[in-house]
Amino acid sequence: MTAFNAVRFRVKPGLEQDFLDAHRNVGQDWPGLVHANIIKTGDRSYCIIAEWADAEALAQARPNMIATLNSFRATLEDLGRGLGVTDAVSGPVVMPLR
Repeated sequence: MTAFNAVRFRVKPGLEQDFLDAHRNVGQDWPGLVHANIIKTGDRSYCIIAEWADAEALAQARPNMIATLNSFRATLEDLGRGLGVTDAVSGPVVMPLR
């Protein structure tokens, strides 16, 4: 069954282009990645939403996702409340709506 993950970020002032550039080739050879988008959710706030063939493909991609995060970690602000620099969630689709 299809799975999704979403990761929220807040970028340090003046580093938005660096953040976006770090994602230019993300996922091009990640098995099971169906589709991914970066959306701007506010001032220096972004969210990546990705669709995966299934939860196993998502789990297998975690080392790649962590390596990618490490490549741009310096561009991110701590989100507070003990979250660190990311707020990530993921899971299988339980009810497709459209």
